[in-house]
Amino acid sequence: MDLDQYIRFVVALLFVIALIVTVAWLMRRIGLGGVATGAVRHRRLSVVEVMALDAKRRLVLVRKDDREHLILLSNAGDQVVESTPAQDFHAALHAHHAADHHPIGEPGATVQPDGDHKVDHTVDHKGTPAS
Repeated sequence: MDLDQYIRFVVALLFVIALIVTVAWLMRRIGLGGVATGAVRHRRLSVVEVMALDAKRRLVLVRKDDREHLILLSNAGDQVVESTPAQDFHAALHAHHAADHHPIGEPGATVQPDGDHKVDHTVDHKGTPAS
């Protein structure tokens, strides 16, 4: 064997190894990694959404069975902010839009009969008035 054949062999071997790693990564990303079972396991616990408030605090919405729990995670300790029955996304969106009579562009604003806008002044998580 000459040098050209060795180079081809090494390149082909590297290509096959890269292909195996890529397929394994893709399978793990779509949830097919791990121990294979006959039936798909029904998950009772899931993280619905995570929002970073600042560098040290996060809000996490966790769904367990038919309940959703809003949890504040921080260095000082974790705290359950709210616990409600779980709704599907479309039902929650429909309920939000049905209760929301605010014009687009101004959160908390309501239209008065004379055409003026009344602004609801809220306070953000730092205790300062939100604009």
